[in-house]
Amino acid sequence: MQQETVVLIVGAGPAGLATSACLNLQNVPNIVLEKEDCCASLWKKRSYDRLKLHLAKQFCELPHMPFPQNAPTFVSKTGFIQYLDNYASHFNVNPIYHRTVESASFDERERKWLVIVRNTHINAVEKYEGMFLIVATGENCEGYIPNVPGLDSFHGEVMHSSRYENGKRFDDKNVLVVGCGNSGMEIAYDLSNWGAQTSIVVRSPVHVLTKRIVQLGMVLLKIVPCHLVDNIILNLSKFTYGNLSDYGLQRPSKGPFYLKRITGRSPVIDVGTVGKIKAQEIKVFPSINKINRDCIQFANGDTKSFNAIVFATGYRSTVRKWLKDNGGLFNEEGMPKKRVPSHWKGENGLYCAGFSRSGLFGISNDAKSIAQDICVAFGQKKL
Repeated sequence: MQQETVVLIVGAGPAGLATSACLNLQNVPNIVLEKEDCCASLWKKRSYDRLKLHLAKQFCELPHMPFPQNAPTFVSKTGFIQYLDNYASHFNVNPIYHRTVESASFDERERKWLVIVRNTHINAVEKYEGMFLIVATGENCEGYIPNVPGLDSFHGEVMHSSRYENGKRFDDKNVLVVGCGNSGMEIAYDLSNWGAQTSIVVRSPVHVLTKRIVQLGMVLLKIVPCHLVDNIILNLSKFTYGNLSDYGLQRPSKGPFYLKRITGRSPVIDVGTVGKIKAQEIKVFPSINKINRDCIQFANGDTKSFNAIVFATGYRSTVRKWLKDNGGLFNEEGMPKKRVPSHWKGENGLYCAGFSRSGLFGISNDAKSIAQDICVAFGQKKL
């Protein structure tokens, strides 16, 4: 089977849906290829139950469709999934499911992209051709678990945070969460609420803010320079939480919004974890030295036995596994070589959406920029 179109989009997460919607509004033919059996599979299949959007809804909207007025400021997981399904339906985005991309390469002679796809539903190979190719698989494509010495000897359960749903079955068990980002902190809080004896590994300095403080910062960034916003936000954080170093939480030397812009790492938005840490209901450990069966030794010399480990250690891009001609767009880690705001466009009609390290707000900007650029290029090619 071989199918031709103008634009091929790989990935039916928020980035793929948003870009297809923007193209549909401009009547640019496109096909969305998705390896799973649904759109937004990260949200539907690989996120924990209590998840909510960490930013206010106005910063999480996809192009041309605001959240309903009666939606809460911080939308729940189920609410966001409903929004995405409604979005796809409203803009007539119809991904082709069970399509795993095996390779994508640019044909210099034909000036087209050739994408080889495995139809996993019937185990057949399919070919797709397009003038433009959009990589919308995103930064969070594959869960990453670091190589910890002795991990293979651990007798308990080991999982990535993408497999964690809730802490119900961990009641009264010793569970270690590795990673102090938003997922790690929230999973630790959830485990503690379910009665698990919870510990968390905090390997590096981290900013801890409330949702309202972050919301204020996002609004201020529209009118105030980043360094001034960071000063205001840091003072509010210190007033709210005090000195957290006594509890094993060090603040970075640079401000939260500066770090987000430069490194892509978000501040932790506290859901109650800090209170549990202060109350010693959640114990903080530094990095892991080694694991010996169920016994884990930490960098400060402490050792403790655990029944389970949850690695909230992030995700990796997998684009370099199948994209044969990267058009100068991606580095060895599968992330854009160029800095924002020039990160989304490569050569020969290659684009990426959802790689700006700016969450849903960045996805919306990417989708609009890519669709506009393709409309201009497509119009020129038709002349």
